[in-house]
Amino acid sequence: MSSQLPTARGAPAGTGHHVRGWLDALLAVLAGFLAMAVVATLGLWAAGAGDLPDGGFPSVAAAVVVMAAGGRIDLSGQAGALAGTNAELTAMPLSVTLVGALVTGFLFLRPLRHHAVAGGGELLARVARTTVLWLAALAVVSAFARHDFPIQAPAGEDPVTEIFGELLEATNPTVGFRTEYGPTLGYGLLWILGVLLVALLVARSAPLPARAVRYHAAVRPAASAMLLLVLAYVVIGLVAGLVVAATRGHAAETFAVILLGLPNVSWLALGTGIGGAWDGKVEGPFGLPMPQVLDEVLRGRQTTTLDVSALAAQDSRAWWLIPIAAVLLLGAAFLMATRSPAGIRLWQHALHCGLAFALTMLAVAPLTHVFARFGLSVLGIGDIEGFGGEVVLDPHVWAMAGLALGWGLIAGFLGGLLALRVKRHGEVPQESPEHPPTRP
Repeated sequence: MSSQLPTARGAPAGTGHHVRGWLDALLAVLAGFLAMAVVATLGLWAAGAGDLPDGGFPSVAAAVVVMAAGGRIDLSGQAGALAGTNAELTAMPLSVTLVGALVTGFLFLRPLRHHAVAGGGELLARVARTTVLWLAALAVVSAFARHDFPIQAPAGEDPVTEIFGELLEATNPTVGFRTEYGPTLGYGLLWILGVLLVALLVARSAPLPARAVRYHAAVRPAASAMLLLVLAYVVIGLVAGLVVAATRGHAAETFAVILLGLPNVSWLALGTGIGGAWDGKVEGPFGLPMPQVLDEVLRGRQTTTLDVSALAAQDSRAWWLIPIAAVLLLGAAFLMATRSPAGIRLWQHALHCGLAFALTMLAVAPLTHVFARFGLSVLGIGDIEGFGGEVVLDPHVWAMAGLALGWGLIAGFLGGLLALRVKRHGEVPQESPEHPPTRP
């Protein structure tokens, strides 16, 4: 019987499968954006953005979602002929990013859960549908990520500040933000393709094309172990944040960090725990949601190196980041080894873990980059004192990847040793002479 047997409505049976594919992709995209919007809204509300003037809160929430999806927001000012503004922002609110990636990836894989093997064409079609709808939704959200805010003149008894204030009141300066559509759609394309690729790599039950099945044993155990490692850091950071919110006050500020930048801080802890470093500084009245110890290390200085020793100088408990990194990485290596085929040798475990951890840090560390600056000048005379500010966090990416390779090699070897006594995929239990197997 032909596979193109008409349905009750007269459409070919293949059309129903095609429509179902688009509906699956639409569900994944809408759920991903909805999850990001909820987290961004709650985080901004906790950070006090609910009091923004001129009804700017929805636009700021849309801008946060755009940045979380890899988009670019352009800050600009309009201050007439007498005054000028200089603003720039590059950052990813990784709590929003992570939630969107997890929801989208899960729903992308869900229709494939009952397939043993998937054709390459089928997977490419699913990826293409999800990508097209994702970029369309990102363009729609980007259209709402625009707003202008009036700049209030700074108060002060300094005569120069008073003169500047009078000039500003006369020029009615504003600062606003707009989505850069070209970079946003370009980076958004890379974002969604990266999410779908990681989803296929880490899901052990997701089908692969027949030609790619041979790489399943080498790639998926390492990829899933690294995902669990970075998620474990986020969970530990979440628990620590909830404890801080419950015991030390400032609950709103703590929840703002959790809902907007928890992975930023958690993965910084991972990087510093293995010996990595960031260049950073915080100056001016502005800042980004971050724990107090980071602000104390970076504020009011020239660009400084942020590493575990710099953190420990402010809080000696930072030294615990090193053993925590060692234990969690060893656990990930052990899990990777138990999920790998029995024929994998110890040096192969070490190599797989080292490469996987190095690639993980190459992906994770750049996401923690932050650059935010705002300045206001009048008649071309510098920034008005007390009104300009700058926040910088710039990771030493390649040095961190090299450290991760070394840590991963050691952890992979030790994890493989610990897994020797654990039954693994592909092993056949040895027959005991006292209890021979029964024969039919």
